[in-house]
Amino acid sequence: MHKFSKTISGSLRVAIVVCWMGMVGFMPVIANGQTKSKTKLTISGKGQSGSKSIGKGQTTGVTRYVNTFVGTAPLTDPKILGYKLPEGWRSWAGLTFPGSSLPNAMVQLSPMTRYQPAGAGYQYEDSVIVSFTHTNKGHWNLGNIPILPLPQSASPSIAGKVGEDKNNTELIYGSRFTHSNEHSSPGFYQVYLEDYQIQADLTSTLRCGYHRYTFKNNTGKKILFDLSKALSRVSTWAIEQAGPRALQGFQSGENVYFYVVLNTDIEKLEVKDAGTKSGFAIVHLANGSKGPVELKIGLSFVSAANAKQNLEQEIGTKSFETIRQQANQQWETLLSQIQIKGGTPAQKEMLYSCLYRSLLWPALRSDVNGEYTDAKRQKSKADFDYYTEPSLWDTYRNKDVLLGLISPRVALNVIKSMKDVGEKTGVMPTFFHGDHGTSSIAGAYLRGIDGFDVKTTYQLLLKNATVPGPARPYLAEYMEKGYISDPDVANPHVETKAKAGVSKTLEYSYDDYSLAQLAKKLGDSANYKMLIARSKNYKNMFDPSTRFMRGRLENGEWIKNFNPNYPYYEYMYREGNAWQLSFFAPHDMQGLISLYGGAKGFESKLDSLFIVPWNPMYIARNVETMIGQYCHGNQPDHEAPFGYYFIGKPEKTQKILDYILNNLYGIKDGLTLAGMDDAGEMSAWYVLNALGLYTFSATDPEYLVTVPLFDQVNWKTSTGKQLVINKPASGRDLTSIQVNGKTHQGYFVSHDLFTKGGTITIQTK
Repeated sequence: MHKFSKTISGSLRVAIVVCWMGMVGFMPVIANGQTKSKTKLTISGKGQSGSKSIGKGQTTGVTRYVNTFVGTAPLTDPKILGYKLPEGWRSWAGLTFPGSSLPNAMVQLSPMTRYQPAGAGYQYEDSVIVSFTHTNKGHWNLGNIPILPLPQSASPSIAGKVGEDKNNTELIYGSRFTHSNEHSSPGFYQVYLEDYQIQADLTSTLRCGYHRYTFKNNTGKKILFDLSKALSRVSTWAIEQAGPRALQGFQSGENVYFYVVLNTDIEKLEVKDAGTKSGFAIVHLANGSKGPVELKIGLSFVSAANAKQNLEQEIGTKSFETIRQQANQQWETLLSQIQIKGGTPAQKEMLYSCLYRSLLWPALRSDVNGEYTDAKRQKSKADFDYYTEPSLWDTYRNKDVLLGLISPRVALNVIKSMKDVGEKTGVMPTFFHGDHGTSSIAGAYLRGIDGFDVKTTYQLLLKNATVPGPARPYLAEYMEKGYISDPDVANPHVETKAKAGVSKTLEYSYDDYSLAQLAKKLGDSANYKMLIARSKNYKNMFDPSTRFMRGRLENGEWIKNFNPNYPYYEYMYREGNAWQLSFFAPHDMQGLISLYGGAKGFESKLDSLFIVPWNPMYIARNVETMIGQYCHGNQPDHEAPFGYYFIGKPEKTQKILDYILNNLYGIKDGLTLAGMDDAGEMSAWYVLNALGLYTFSATDPEYLVTVPLFDQVNWKTSTGKQLVINKPASGRDLTSIQVNGKTHQGYFVSHDLFTKGGTITIQTK
């Protein structure tokens, strides 16, 4: 702590400690203890307090089960993580945000407790709120347009910056809060800012946020626009007064425009260091008005004029309570498509909380007039809603399928948006690793989402798969050799830079299979044959001497420095080790089993995956939450537990699934997840397995039947039909499946049940 702290009041000294320690990655501490404010406002409709039941508010129906704070708490238990957290680390568990959002909205209006390092800007163990921001995903980006109400007496604290110059300083506003005075429900967030003695209520529409601030005093009220800050890097920003009660502006990085309307006059707009990395703006409100201050803000990624139009059309003169009720009703309509009987209160809460998070992303990016900024950063206009690209490396496995089942119109428009990107750039979106847009698009089409130009989309996907370029790195080598090599490195370590050749080869093989299914559907037999042959390339990475998927050199030899237990970020494997990648061939499980010498050898190897202990000295951040060598905290091996189905032993799969469902979601306090939610992918895994239908190969229009947590599931499908899943007995070992009263052969059921309706009965012992 530097010399300035001696001259700053107690509450500000608290903020200094919190902000400085937050910047260097430590958990915040309160220098003077959690002293409570002497005066509190009366908060109505608070709901139940306590960490496990925060924010139920006044909601009814299934939304009362949604806890928006799930995933905000830290995972610290080394027995679950697999290793002891190094000093200063916070595991990448959850990284969710608790604020207000509609499904797949442009606006996610949520509290920020720190800007970096924080995946979603909000960490449950923090005790100071520094702003409310309007965009969020949980991937260390967005966090746009930070706003914070301030009383007359508020002044910024001084916080040390990270870097060589420890004497460099920046100004930080913020107020302490407690979770007992923090509440939320779908489309609503409320908190009491103790140091400022202000109650903040937030709600939102698709493109707009609605703030309501109740101040203790009606004089000297201010609102901070901390526009130099966000989770994304901000290089410039601007704000100006647009009327007696209006403001407009811009924030770079994500290039977001905004338009604000207040319910009280602006006395003056104070701007400090406009457009700089340390500047901010404060709106001073005129005295005389009584009652809460209301701030309505529209966002746009095109222009301030569009932001204004979004605001006028979506909120206009509607009251805060009207917008809040409409938001809740939209969530109720969506979530109530799935009704359940049985299960514990904790399981119901986790199911609907996970379903809620599964439907937050991708995010809307077009305005009410249809305009959006396209992939070439040009203004465009379309007759469909334009969305961000899905987090495909994570979400193709099951979340994209779940989105299509619950919100097929959104899923359709996401595909149209991806096609738009492909046409503008020449490359279909891939996201991070692999080319899994092929699976998401082919799977959607085979499930009946066909209201897009499938032939043009197919040609773009085919270009990704056959023309070397940015879509598929090292594609030329893959096409020539049937695998992607890695260099010979004497002493590889976690962050060794290479090709992740094993992961790419396995994933491209599955992507080829996915595209082959689309080629077959469209009658392109020549490319179908080529792609289906390439889908067997995963076999080229299997080393029979070690019985692992193993990296190869350019000359075809196996990489000699091979430790199957050691995790890498991109050497041979992408965020994993040999154990975690050696069971990935969801499109050809019988072929994979044959590599292990048949069912017995495969079972023995799969057993070892869950038994061989993780070395706690092997730390690769994001490769966490272990069952033996299996990592549930990251996605690359999520298909592995289901492998037992393919040798006729589903009961072994179910034991692992039950452990995960009951122990790795809602850990300890009910708020902790076993890994980064990754835009809802971890949540979607829970939803599908809790309901008893898993998308083992997401491309294929079928579902692997597992044992649900609930006695009965009633699913109203997008066609208006009813799919009923019954589990009449209490046992957890699957013995047989009946579909519409008839004994069903095999473990997969067809997507036809979602179009025509029907009944699945799962018998157990």
